[in-house]
Amino acid sequence: MKSNKLKWIALLVTVSFSISGAMAQNPIIRDQFSADPTARVFNGKVYLYPSHDIIAPAGKNLRKDWFCMEDYHVFSSENLTDWTDHGVIVTQTKVPWLTKINYDMWAPDCVFKNGKYYFYFPVGGKIGVATADKPEGPYTVLDKAVAGAGGIDPCVLFDKEGKAYIFTAGGRIRVAKLKDNLVETDGAAQVIDNLPTKGLIEGPFAFEYNGKYYLTYPHVENQIERLEYAMSDSPMGPYKFAGVIMDESKSGCWTNHQSIVQYKGQWYLFYHDRDYSPKFDKNRSVRADSLFFNTDGTIRKVIPTLRGVGLLDASTKINIDRYSNIADKGVTIALHDTINTFEGWKTVFSAKDAWIQFNAVDFAKKKFKSVLVKAHSTVGGSIQIHLNSATGPVIANVTIPKYQGWQGISVPVSKLKPGSQNLVVTSGSNNPVEIDWIRFE
Repeated sequence: MKSNKLKWIALLVTVSFSISGAMAQNPIIRDQFSADPTARVFNGKVYLYPSHDIIAPAGKNLRKDWFCMEDYHVFSSENLTDWTDHGVIVTQTKVPWLTKINYDMWAPDCVFKNGKYYFYFPVGGKIGVATADKPEGPYTVLDKAVAGAGGIDPCVLFDKEGKAYIFTAGGRIRVAKLKDNLVETDGAAQVIDNLPTKGLIEGPFAFEYNGKYYLTYPHVENQIERLEYAMSDSPMGPYKFAGVIMDESKSGCWTNHQSIVQYKGQWYLFYHDRDYSPKFDKNRSVRADSLFFNTDGTIRKVIPTLRGVGLLDASTKINIDRYSNIADKGVTIALHDTINTFEGWKTVFSAKDAWIQFNAVDFAKKKFKSVLVKAHSTVGGSIQIHLNSATGPVIANVTIPKYQGWQGISVPVSKLKPGSQNLVVTSGSNNPVEIDWIRFE
C-alpha cells in the first residue's frame, strides 16, 4: 500500500511539474533560449524584449554552430518572479523591406512616445521599427528602416528635455539624434570617442541617473565579454570610462549583453549567460540581479547569482538548485537531462550535513501545514529543512525511501514563521540523495 501511494504521489509530482510556469530564479525565461535582454517599465510592469536564440534549421548550413535568431518574443512581470510570454511580436518573414532571410535578428529595444510603442530591431544591417498601441503588441513593422542609422543592437534614450537619441554598434558604438517621428535621424551618427578601440565592443544601452548619462556596453578586454560603462553630461558625449559592471562569465560564455532599469525603487541588471546550453554558448538565457549605485554615482560591480531576484511564494515550486549559498563540499548541482536542458537542474547531496541555502521565500499568504519534496534516492536517505542557517530551527524532517524513480514525499511542518524566510536544506546521511524542488502546502 505504501509503495502504491508513493507511485501515485510521484505521478502527481511529474504532471504538476510539467505544467508549471517560469519562476524568479536565474535564468528567468525557462522554456526557450533568450539573450540580449532589454527591460523597460511600462504601465507599472517590467517588459522584457530579448533576442531569441534557436538551433540552426536542419538541412541548412546557414548559421550552423553560430548565433541564429529568427523572431522576437516579449515577456512581462509585475513582481520579477512570474513572467508571462506574450508570444512572437516580430519575425524575419514579415519585414517588408528585408531582401534576405539570414537569421540575424540581434538585440532589440522598445520605447514609448505619443501614445505609441516603438520596437527597434536590427536585421540585415539595418534598424527596423515596429509600432503598437500596447507594450505586448500586436506590432506592425513599418515599411522602411530607420533612415540614417545602421548596424546592430539599437538603444533609444530620451534626454531630460524629451529629445530622443539612438545608439548602435558595428565595429564602434555610434549615436545620433532622432527626429520627433522616431524613425529618422536628425543629422549624421557620430562615433563615441574615449571607449575601447581594441577588442569587440557592442550592445550599447544608455540611461540617465541623477542628471548623468550612462553608456553601458559589452567589451572583450581579454578573451570574452565583460560589461563596462562610461559616463557623460550629455547623451552625445563626451563619455569617460567609469568601470566594470560585471566581470567575465565563469561559465566561459563568450558574449554578454545588458540593460539596467529601476522598478519599484530598486535598480536591476538584466544580462545573459549559457545556463541551458553549457556546451554551446550561442544558445543563451536571460538573467536578472539587483544593481546598486555608490554615493558618487558610480555603479557597484554586480556579482551574478543563481537565486536571482524577487520574493518567491512558498506555495510554488522552490528550485533549491538556484541557490543563494552552498556548502564547499558534499553537495553539487547537475542537469536533469543533458539532451533536453530545459528540464532544469537538481541538487545532489552526497555527504552528511552538506547544505544548500535559498533566500527570500514568502510565507505570508497562507498558513502552511506540510511540505512536498520531489526527491530521488536508490538507497534511501533523509534531509532536514531549516530556517535561516544550517543550525537554525528545523521545520521539517523528510525521510526519502529507497526508490528507482522520482517520488513526492509530503511531511508536516512546524516552527514555521510568517513573512519572508531563508531556507536551508541539509543532508541527514552520507547516502546519495537528489532533490528537484520543495513546495509548501
